[in-house]
Amino acid sequence: MNSAQGQRLGNLTGLAVALVAFMLYAVYLSPSHGWTFFLQLSVNGIILGSLYALIALGYSMVYGILKLLNFAHGDVYMIGAFIGFGVLTLLGGPLNPAIPVALLVTCMFVVAMLGSGLLGLAIERFAYRPLRDSPRIAPLISALGVAFFLENSALLLFGSQFRNYDGFDLISYNGIHLGGENGVFVQYLGVIVIVGALVLMLLLLGLVRWTRLGKAMRAVSFDREGAAMMGIDPDRVIAATFFIGSALAGAAGVMFGLLFSQIYHLMGFLAGLKGFTAAVVGGIGSIPGAMLGGLLVGLIESWAKGYLNGNVSDLVVFGILIGIMLVRPSGLLGTPALQKV
Repeated sequence: MNSAQGQRLGNLTGLAVALVAFMLYAVYLSPSHGWTFFLQLSVNGIILGSLYALIALGYSMVYGILKLLNFAHGDVYMIGAFIGFGVLTLLGGPLNPAIPVALLVTCMFVVAMLGSGLLGLAIERFAYRPLRDSPRIAPLISALGVAFFLENSALLLFGSQFRNYDGFDLISYNGIHLGGENGVFVQYLGVIVIVGALVLMLLLLGLVRWTRLGKAMRAVSFDREGAAMMGIDPDRVIAATFFIGSALAGAAGVMFGLLFSQIYHLMGFLAGLKGFTAAVVGGIGSIPGAMLGGLLVGLIESWAKGYLNGNVSDLVVFGILIGIMLVRPSGLLGTPALQKV
């Protein structure tokens, strides 16, 4: 076992100890103690964390190849939610769908992912590619400009009012009771979110590890100039990375709309920050790290709302980010950047 693997194992061991200690406190010592309450919050956190993980994957993929923080990514997620809402409206709405519900939801995901992916391609081509060899601050400012452009474009096109997916009317209010009527309740929408996110993550892992495009991504990430000398087209690989990461964000936007119903033009700002937090906590540039970070951020937010106060949940989440950066700057599963000499 090399030193990097040992460090990762140590990080995961410390994390497991901290989680067990918190679980014992939450169940036996807190005022709202009890296994049912703790498990219910944990289920809610896993559902929310699945959304954050999909957003975090886009941050990690782009940073892994370009060392660029794509702060417009959260607003791509917002656009994906509005595209899904548009498909839902065109096909009859939640109360009177023109086609079977399963086919309707599939169409929402496919169109939102395709639209978000194409938006990601446009952002990369016109906002980032001309600045690729510029000082590091230039593409960062461009990313912030794209984020504000997308937010205000959505405001002009859709207005400031909330749009409602009515996801519970579309799919149902029902769910699964684990442990009887007084046990943990898992709604069907939550199951769809968890399963959908898991499938997309596994497909992404398979693509990166076992396909030619995935091997090209890893080569460009390690050495863009060297990959170009070996016959790989970096522009094509980078464009594919933006498309895939943006498509995952679009899927997360539809999942959010189905689960929480209401969407609006500024929804991508805070979600993008939490997705970025998840990517950094897990180890930005690491796909497994983005998944782990997303689940951790979702769990921490859910536990903070349940055991502390909903108003301080964001404070806790970003406080955890600061703490991990002080202790482990490269994240739980990240590795320090190699310095080429």
